[in-house]
Amino acid sequence: MFRPIPKATLLLALLSIAACTAEPDEHRAEFFVFGTLLEVTIHDAGEAQANEAFTMLQGQFQEMHHEWHAWEPGMLTDINTAFAEGRPATASPAIVEMTRRSQIFEQQSAGRFNPAIGALIRLWGFHTSEYPIEGPAPDLLSIDELLSFHPSSSDIHFDGLVMESDNPAVQLDFGGIAKGYAIDMACDTLKGLGINNAIVNAGGDLRAIGRHGDRAWRVAIRDPAGGIIGALEAGHDEAIFTSGNYERFRREAEKRYPHILDPRTGWPVDELASVTVAAAEGTLADAAATALVVAGLDEWVEVARALGLNQVLLVNEEGQVYLTPEMNERMEFVEGIERQVVRLSTR
Repeated sequence: MFRPIPKATLLLALLSIAACTAEPDEHRAEFFVFGTLLEVTIHDAGEAQANEAFTMLQGQFQEMHHEWHAWEPGMLTDINTAFAEGRPATASPAIVEMTRRSQIFEQQSAGRFNPAIGALIRLWGFHTSEYPIEGPAPDLLSIDELLSFHPSSSDIHFDGLVMESDNPAVQLDFGGIAKGYAIDMACDTLKGLGINNAIVNAGGDLRAIGRHGDRAWRVAIRDPAGGIIGALEAGHDEAIFTSGNYERFRREAEKRYPHILDPRTGWPVDELASVTVAAAEGTLADAAATALVVAGLDEWVEVARALGLNQVLLVNEEGQVYLTPEMNERMEFVEGIERQVVRLSTR
């Protein structure tokens, strides 16, 4: 999740990055987070203020790596071991909060988002940062055996920072929410330091605050087939996240198994190539994008409505775009993009 950097080297690197920017009042730094290069761009702030922010963020990201990683030894793997053994475990406030939020999202999405299926994700070989994975799918009996325990985040109970599960099959994996929560924490840190114009971008998943000088932050929406579909301007404080099946997958001969699993069946979903969600926070946008990929074309309207969303864009495997009227109004599409506007309102 992170590429460790000695503290002194880090500070020198950040100073160098901050000094060598295209604009005198813009400062950038890069961090390796969750297997993704995360870029923080700060606009209209002093160099000392930007460097303070970058150093603070690096410390936070390293702490996240130790606490949240689903397969490297750390706090989350200790919690999962305790769950499997029927023991309570002490968690950090961030893990407790992500779990509580996940319980809400799982309920709202009727189980399409579920961070308790870490054992299934491990069975598929997706506890790795190296893609594609070569080899056949797990055998059906192994998948069905795990599903028979019905692991759910609702099986987790809290006593302050102490977590316990009454289902030993529950294994937490925050792959569908951690990036959003981390970006929200980073934005809160920036705002706490008096930085009001910035963008935190993790491989295209981002949250923008304020403006980029005299204009809004502009965000490109990637085409799963290559290039971009179009672009839009981010709101004053808005997260824009995309979940897709085009980068991370298992491959057996000509068969692809995308890394996003349907928690209800234990199998990868492949109807939608990508889903983009705009929301007020990264935590919601991240979890919602995952849930909508699982929902597919038949169920996405229902799930988006349940999650309180109105800014959604989907791309199916054939390249057809489906989107809400609110998203259609703000998108500037590349010429030739076919799209269908779908209303979420039942009125």
